[in-house]
Amino acid sequence: MQETQVRALAREDPTCRGATKPVCTSFTAEHAKYGHVKMHHGYTNVLGLGDSSTWRLPCLNRYVYMFLAPLLIPIITPLVAVERLREVELRTALRTLGLISLGLYSHYWLLLNVSGFQSPSSALACMLITRSLLAHPYLHVNIFQHIGLPMFSRDKKPQRIHMMSLGVLNLPRLPVLDWAFGHSLISCHVEHHLFPRLSDNMCLKVKPVVSQFLREKQLPYNEDSYLARFRLFLHHYEELMVQTPPITELVGLQ
Repeated sequence: MQETQVRALAREDPTCRGATKPVCTSFTAEHAKYGHVKMHHGYTNVLGLGDSSTWRLPCLNRYVYMFLAPLLIPIITPLVAVERLREVELRTALRTLGLISLGLYSHYWLLLNVSGFQSPSSALACMLITRSLLAHPYLHVNIFQHIGLPMFSRDKKPQRIHMMSLGVLNLPRLPVLDWAFGHSLISCHVEHHLFPRLSDNMCLKVKPVVSQFLREKQLPYNEDSYLARFRLFLHHYEELMVQTPPITELVGLQ
């Protein structure tokens, strides 16, 4: 891809100034920056660093992991976030605990006092159900787009362009997932990894340029359907999610 083309496209979009899609989670900004920006983006598919291993749970079988485990994400996420607070300053931990509590209580209060739920148990059940609606695609997308692709060792990782081309995959555009997660996570994930500061709108604009450039340079531009990836993980769950993935040797690319 011609760098001047991408820069010109970026200048057309006023939202493209380091913009990222706001995501409400229970984790601190510091933890998200370290885990996602520094490690996952900096060392995509490098074993032990940015290889998406946090999503691998070898103790679960394929059916529990693919179908049942996502339902626990709304419960597990705040618990894991609280556990991670041991690693931050006291002021940051107190601020995060306050925001987590405020968010959960506000949801609960609105269900009881505005939506008309008659009992605390029904309100809590509704909270769990609504927060679980997109838990399955959220978990699936995070593994579909990296795990099962080439993995690299710390001391022999390829150049960035090869790392992102080989280790990242785009899913096709799906209206519900595009609306919920954004293009950067679904159909423009390769572009997002190559240019993490681009907005969703800009990722869509540079997508044809990126795909053309990679194919001209005889580099892979990984794309696959949601259903195809789901079948792959269901049929090859042991080797993808339980066993340690093999390191890809890229002769001449290091």
